[in-house]
Amino acid sequence: MWKSLLCAGIFSAFGLSGEDAERVGQQAPVLKAVDQDEKEVDFAELYKRGKVLVYFYPKADTPGCTAQSCSLRDAYETLTDAGVIVVGVSTDDSKAQKRFQKKYNLPFILVADADKKVVKAFGVPTIFGFAKRQAFLIIDGKIAWYDSRASTKKQAEDVLGILEQLKKG
Repeated sequence: MWKSLLCAGIFSAFGLSGEDAERVGQQAPVLKAVDQDEKEVDFAELYKRGKVLVYFYPKADTPGCTAQSCSLRDAYETLTDAGVIVVGVSTDDSKAQKRFQKKYNLPFILVADADKKVVKAFGVPTIFGFAKRQAFLIIDGKIAWYDSRASTKKQAEDVLGILEQLKKG
């Protein structure tokens, strides 16, 4: 009972919807994909290494997606100090992801999900083939936080805030 109340309080504090709350506690999708270097990304292995932030963005090197990714880049040290592994996902191919990573010095994995396998596994809606901006924090292989309206400029701030709330609770 108290866990439900705590979760409700956390969700209220961060303005999360009922849809967001429904996903919390669910097993995170386990699958393999490729990154910006065409190397395999094994989500199960990432989950074993610590907390994983999987954030989805529509298109590499567009204004909102760049702001979202740079927000996480700028807070990368703080996030990694908190034990968070950052993984960005878009429906771009590996080459586009690599260009995006290099141009903005993004220090984290960018999954190239051209076949939309990761998008489908996480249940992220697409609009004209582009992933909707969303974020998932995975802890111990389960969804600990889900944001269906991920912020472009405050993505890192939101994640750090929820980590602080989870620490208290």
